[in-house]
Amino acid sequence: MARFELTDREWAILEPLLPEQGRRRGRWRDHRQVINGICWVKRTGAPWRDMPERYG
Repeated sequence: MARFELTDREWAILEPLLPEQGRRRGRWRDHRQVINGICWVKRTGAPWRDMPERYG
């Protein structure tokens, strides 16, 4: 787990509040991956374009 990613405990609290992960085609990403990316940008202050590839 990277420094800015949600712990399993944090994710267990947040996951039930999110819509069900659909089986849509295209650009849809895993909710946890997206939220971890948002947290990374917020905590680092870096622009979106500099976000690591692992966050999509």
